[in-house]
Amino acid sequence: MVYEFGFGKEKQLVDIPQGIDVRELTANDNIEFNDIDKDVVHALENPIGSPRLKDIVKPGEKIAIITSDITRPMPTYKVMPALLEELKEAGVDYNDVTLVFALGSHRRQTPEEMRRLAGDYAYEKINVVDSDIDDCIRMGVTANGTPVDITRVVAEADRKIALGNIEFHYFAGYSGGYKAIMPGVSTPQAIQSNHKLMIKPESCAGRLEGNPVREDIEEAGRICGLDFILNVVLDEHKEIVKVVCGDPIKAHRVGAAFLDRLYTKEIDRGADIVIVSQGGAPKDLNLYQTQKALDNSKHAVKDGGIIILIGSCAEGYGEHTFEDWMLNSESPDDLVNKIRRHFVLGGHKAAAIGMVLQRAEIYLVSDMAPEQVERSFMRPYTSAQQAFDDALAKFGGKAEVITMPYGGSVLPRLVK
Repeated sequence: MVYEFGFGKEKQLVDIPQGIDVRELTANDNIEFNDIDKDVVHALENPIGSPRLKDIVKPGEKIAIITSDITRPMPTYKVMPALLEELKEAGVDYNDVTLVFALGSHRRQTPEEMRRLAGDYAYEKINVVDSDIDDCIRMGVTANGTPVDITRVVAEADRKIALGNIEFHYFAGYSGGYKAIMPGVSTPQAIQSNHKLMIKPESCAGRLEGNPVREDIEEAGRICGLDFILNVVLDEHKEIVKVVCGDPIKAHRVGAAFLDRLYTKEIDRGADIVIVSQGGAPKDLNLYQTQKALDNSKHAVKDGGIIILIGSCAEGYGEHTFEDWMLNSESPDDLVNKIRRHFVLGGHKAAAIGMVLQRAEIYLVSDMAPEQVERSFMRPYTSAQQAFDDALAKFGGKAEVITMPYGGSVLPRLVK
């Protein structure tokens, strides 16, 4: 049987012979999608744990709408018209509204990229900017010592609204909610302080309560202040299947619970070979982002197994420190030991890959230079089929296989 995996804007195909035990992990098919759950207007009219947005904002107030950058699949352009109409009903002047792309530690975007993400309507009606790590205001410090340094246009806004998509995050538990503030519109110093908590075992995918990273994020968000969120859950084709609006905690928890029902996959055993993809562009733009699918797949592979990671990575590593660590470390163990000795933002992603490599081999199917991949302790391929054939041969032509065509979304959970 032939299996498809997203690869940039194209596909990689893998033909798995009959007789091989294959389990495909995709969204649970027993979830009913109601049209009303997908309706942005309905969600705005029925916020969770909060008054309507039009009853929160006032004419003359400066309003910052924080949303995801090009590395995230949040369909900002789909929700902005309804959101702006809600603000208009409150008497807000569009000249007082700024859409801020939360870059975190990512690169700046081109005007064309910002227009495409925002949509023509919003791009032409309101101010649209990237967050700026060189122009921030300190609003406080969390109990963990994380400085709440927030880009000025957000810090000085009278009202703050956060957009985002909710998916599993390998150490913050879930994306969405207050994560638009921290790390979204913060500084490398602050992000590093928050992310160093990732080495704690409670900092893991699918966990909110008792997760040190998430708790620090939400404390920072409360210090900054966030009046309202509009978060979505996307299906495997990046279409909205759930919209939640309202209180940054209560609405986010409802969205996260829906995500659990949709994408948590219980398995009774791991596989010898796991074939995983982020699902294609924009999530596999670089290895920094593609790593998220790898991290979910680690829950599905047996010790000593092989993960075939499929992602274009057309922009290479995607972050300078991450690249430096991947290319200039002695071994996977060295990657892990480095982060334990001294946490460095960017290096944390390299350490996460190192942790996977301590348990399994990684065959990387990408557009990256083979010598780079090899120096990063992975085996390079341009063909997923060839990678699978080689992996199967290593197991003597007989192996259990798990496929994860949307690996950044699906979280395997091993149950005994």
